[in-house]
Amino acid sequence: MNSIFLSKEIFSKHKFMIAIILIMLLLSFCFSGIVAYSVSNYNGITIVIDAGHGGRDGGSIGINGTIEKKINLKYALTLKEKLVKSGYRVELTRKTDDGLYSETAKNKKMSDMRARFKIIQNTNPNLVISIHMNSFSSSDAYGAITYYRNGDESSKRCADLIQSSLNTYCSAPAKQGRIGDYYILNCSYYTSILIECGFISNPEEEKLLNTDEYRNKFIDAVYSGILLYFGNSNLYI
Repeated sequence: MNSIFLSKEIFSKHKFMIAIILIMLLLSFCFSGIVAYSVSNYNGITIVIDAGHGGRDGGSIGINGTIEKKINLKYALTLKEKLVKSGYRVELTRKTDDGLYSETAKNKKMSDMRARFKIIQNTNPNLVISIHMNSFSSSDAYGAITYYRNGDESSKRCADLIQSSLNTYCSAPAKQGRIGDYYILNCSYYTSILIECGFISNPEEEKLLNTDEYRNKFIDAVYSGILLYFGNSNLYI
């Protein structure tokens, strides 16, 4: 009797072990499939998205209290999600509310900007996009503006295409990209643009910029310009 029960116990253990092995093999197969899909889905293009400001540097404050650094990050994360789904490799200069400066640095702004440059340099991207919100003394100013580095034809072409897309989908007043003298545009020779997504000093536009619906619409327009820049005009939304 003892030997019979022992045999049954051993048999049950064998069944259990076989089940565990099969589950592990299945999970391994699924995981490898996901990895293989991710690799095969990569289109060979790398983009750095820079959410402006962060940490102690909050950037501009909207007429109704919008803090620029926070909304910049929301737009950057939304753009990253859309690009990654389409096969782009994306690196963010910052992923949280924190700044990139060293706490011991005397000039924290320069420390922060140099850290962003280092990320760009290490990433070796095909495109750099810096996200900001605009502010002006007059509350009447409104609309997105795309800036590029003076003398860089590649950056100008990208800025013009994105600005044109923003004009079509978001009624931006600027007809083409504008020359901008910003550190993030001038610190490297990579194709680089800076997008002022709108004026948070304008109460109506500030409210609009804070809605999920408009943010997604705005990012769709930026994404369309990016597709055109990299020659995927057939994917234009």
